[in-house]
Amino acid sequence: MEAADLFAALAIGFAAGMAGGLVGVGGGVLFVPGLVIFLGLSQLEGEATSLLAIVGVAAVGAWRQRSYGNLRLKDGLIIGALSPVGVVVGTVLANALSERVLELSFAAVQLAFAYRLAVRALGRRDEVASAG
Repeated sequence: MEAADLFAALAIGFAAGMAGGLVGVGGGVLFVPGLVIFLGLSQLEGEATSLLAIVGVAAVGAWRQRSYGNLRLKDGLIIGALSPVGVVVGTVLANALSERVLELSFAAVQLAFAYRLAVRALGRRDEVASAG
């Protein structure tokens, strides 16, 4: 790995870790685009590499948030229970689909979540304004 790529990887890791701690994102939201755009990985390689990179972010983030009383352990364990089965199925699908389909699917998921979160945040703002 060249020095510029190493620096980019470290910057992506730091940014994703900070975003993970700040707003609970990192893996798919920052790791994948960063790996694809700045390190030139394919969409599939970015997704696969992200799965490994997120382990440390998730563990440290959950541990720190637990110390603040924010971790809902039962919910996390329930969600995580079927995640290994889901990732096996998703990995098989990802390797069967074209790069273009993966890129468009990833972008669509990002946009859908961004839209829903924006609508939710704006709705709460309206609720606060009407209550005040």
